[in-house]
Amino acid sequence: SKLTNLGHLEMTWRSKVRFHPLLVRILHKSRLRYYGKPEKKMDMPYQAYFEVADGSGMMSMVLWNSLCPEWYHSMKVGTVLLLDKYAIKTSFPFKTHPTPGDSQMKRFATIEISLNVRDPPTEISIIPEEMVKPEWGLPDVKYRFITRSELDDLPNNHSCDVIGLVTFVGRAERARKREHSEDFWLYRWAHAVDGTSDQPFILELFATSQPDVFEHIHPMTYLVCTQMRVIQDLNRTVYLTTSNESQIFITGWHKGQPYTKDAKVKNFIQWTKSQSEADQIKKTVIGGYYPFPRPPDSFLKY
Repeated sequence: SKLTNLGHLEMTWRSKVRFHPLLVRILHKSRLRYYGKPEKKMDMPYQAYFEVADGSGMMSMVLWNSLCPEWYHSMKVGTVLLLDKYAIKTSFPFKTHPTPGDSQMKRFATIEISLNVRDPPTEISIIPEEMVKPEWGLPDVKYRFITRSELDDLPNNHSCDVIGLVTFVGRAERARKREHSEDFWLYRWAHAVDGTSDQPFILELFATSQPDVFEHIHPMTYLVCTQMRVIQDLNRTVYLTTSNESQIFITGWHKGQPYTKDAKVKNFIQWTKSQSEADQIKKTVIGGYYPFPRPPDSFLKY
């Protein structure tokens, strides 16, 4: 069928009601958002953002309501989609944006693709990777992996991806989303080493929409965290925290992920092969109370 592209959509969307099908690759994926309220009667008040791209650039795509339980887990980073009967809306101004792996990629920020069950009912098809043709010109997923030795030189709020061997994982803790709120964020602390520094990555991992991964982070697992944000606190303590678009992967989940081709990931795997498992196990810890970031020694330092 006749296809359109994201660049053409941005130029012509106001003058059209019906759009040609789109062929795009998912580059980023947000956590699933629940926006239900007691006074509003909605069956499935869910929403998820994706950043999708073709040869012309990158645009946000929003999955709404009952399409979320049906499609969210099938739409992975790297998945190629054929979309038909979608809607185009002006972009929501306050949403977060991931940092693209390819800084040269054009971003279409004024509009977003809206996928709904009705008005119109969107048709979604997943194209298996082996059927994707090079002539379609779809961009590859690119990452921004850093090593632990590079972390201390990065500015606050810098976005990066990391891979490491878990040496510590804390118990799950809760923090109120807002003061006096009944809603909580669930998070846990973890340490991971990659052989480039004596210091570990200190990771504040919030529960994303991957409970099966979050609950099974154990010492000695290979941990990949994408779209992490650098936090430099007043004590010059550096740690990484998850963002709205972070994805977490542990041993058993890496196969077929696009990052397995990244040079820094391959270097890390080579380093792990040179390590003695028994020596590493002696350095691992699990559970317990982990007060972090630690308060200064005196009030004067605050």
